[in-house]
Amino acid sequence: MFKNSKAFSGFSVDDLQKAKEFYSNILGLEVVDNHMGLLNLHILGSNNLLIYPKPNHIPATYTVLNFPVADIDEAVRQLTNKGVKFEMYDTDHIKTDENGISRGKPSVAWFRDPAGNILSVIQLEEE
Repeated sequence: MFKNSKAFSGFSVDDLQKAKEFYSNILGLEVVDNHMGLLNLHILGSNNLLIYPKPNHIPATYTVLNFPVADIDEAVRQLTNKGVKFEMYDTDHIKTDENGISRGKPSVAWFRDPAGNILSVIQLEEE
């Protein structure tokens, strides 16, 4: 039934304007107001993502969006320079270094959008 569907994903935020500024100015994505009170994120090689306002928004406790990068150290440096704070973990399952990077295959660094949703940069293949 859905084999040929162009499915897309979405997630909520508590402030659409803050989300628009973050995703466009900090992450450099094309963000389009679809004139229905929603935002569309245009990501190369992917279906659009929908961002919608939700007054009783509760941030996701899992990663809602992953950005593959060729050089995680450079991506983390650039985002840190733009004011992004990376999550620090020291658990049995996840440990991050002083830059917020969990080293391994893959290497991952998690951060939050203004609504508290968890995003990541991920280096899928170690160089």
